[in-house]
Amino acid sequence: MEFTGRASDLDLLGRQLAMTVGQKGDTRGRAVIVTGRRRVGKSRLVQEFCDRSGRAYVVFQATRGRNPVAEREDFIAAIAHSALGQAELVAGLHASDWNQALRALAIAVPDDTPTIVVIDEVPWLTEQDGEFEGALQTVWDRHLSAKPVLLVLVGSDISVMEALQSRDRPFFGRATKMTVEPLHLADVATMTDLDAAAVVDASLITGGFPEIVQSWEPGMSRTDFLRASADNPLSPLLVAGELSLLGEFPEASRSRAVLEAVGAGERTFSTIAAQAGSSGALPAGTLTPLLNTLQAKRIVAADLPLSTKPDTKNKRYRIADSYLRFWLAFLQRGIPLIERGRGDLALARIERSWTSWRGRAVEPLIRQSLLRLLPNDQWPETEAIGGWWNRQNNPEIDLVGTDREPVGTAIQFIGSIKWQDDRKFDRHDYDALTRTILSVPGADIHTPLIAVSRCGVDPGLPLATHWGPEDLVNAWH
Repeated sequence: MEFTGRASDLDLLGRQLAMTVGQKGDTRGRAVIVTGRRRVGKSRLVQEFCDRSGRAYVVFQATRGRNPVAEREDFIAAIAHSALGQAELVAGLHASDWNQALRALAIAVPDDTPTIVVIDEVPWLTEQDGEFEGALQTVWDRHLSAKPVLLVLVGSDISVMEALQSRDRPFFGRATKMTVEPLHLADVATMTDLDAAAVVDASLITGGFPEIVQSWEPGMSRTDFLRASADNPLSPLLVAGELSLLGEFPEASRSRAVLEAVGAGERTFSTIAAQAGSSGALPAGTLTPLLNTLQAKRIVAADLPLSTKPDTKNKRYRIADSYLRFWLAFLQRGIPLIERGRGDLALARIERSWTSWRGRAVEPLIRQSLLRLLPNDQWPETEAIGGWWNRQNNPEIDLVGTDREPVGTAIQFIGSIKWQDDRKFDRHDYDALTRTILSVPGADIHTPLIAVSRCGVDPGLPLATHWGPEDLVNAWH
């Protein structure tokens, strides 16, 4: 399958490899921790990098729940069968612990030629054997770091991978971190060959997950793509969500119940507690750590109102990536229908709620894209973009630009998002926005007003500026 996009990620890894070339002394080696959501394409990216590098490499992928003895045997076998310069020296070796296994790796890595070593699914190794981290630190410090080697540690459990870099952990301070994000709007545009407005829709549905985007045939409309996916119970759009969740949460776990409540559209602590409880609302002492875990894994995001006044009481939760949000809202319930040949019913459910679902789901993507465009000459001090709401969500303002977050010192602008197929941002929308200005702490009647619209804006409206789909896509080029 053709590899598309990820140019910046490949460049980052290439720079790390280049730093091992020509380095002298005891620290020629470089270590990189690569993390990101499950199925976002980390393993594929690293394999592509290895293939393009022209250097000898070895890739080892751990197996969850496997016996540590068998895992170490496979690790040494992968080294022995690799193209590393001294690989033949470790053939047939047996390691009684990870210290010996990693020392075998150090033997195989040559002293004078840059090489790449990839250890994939590191969280599963740390889960199998609590001594793995300490052994990695010892062998890195004593043997590997002195060689021209790029060590790439890959893992999908973001909280575990970040913990590897904690001050109290053995490998602290020895690696740089790289997060692999889903494909951005410009990559999705290249792969789907759609116009900018349709690219935004495609990004919301696929979440930018490579295997799903690649299943979107160039030029295919949203409805045709959904229909084709519904005709195939094994399509990536349908199966990726469940595979991703099963990799981290058992189906009957409380974390899964909380995740499904947020995915169903519950945004506040109290409504999530009520929805996730089986026989009454979940107690705060139960729900709080569950939400904290989901946020640590970057599956759930929590937003606070952005203004010049702190407000920590009106937190709103959402699913962090739009594909999982789409899957939980529509596909999880639709899969049984699709499996019995009634994909038409699942598609009808999507169409009934598509406009309202998209209207909220697009907000984080728009804010993220605008932060790629700003600051600029017109808004030189805009460093943060969020939304604002009160306890009653009345008003609820889509866009607030400030000089910093979580609390700004000055409001740069407030704005509205109008993301409908057949209606521009018009005078009615402008008047509604002007009535909300004084609600936002730090804003006044002179605060500039902006709009982001799928279909443009009516002429003559006194907006400071406005952006459309093309601007959002171009922000990622």
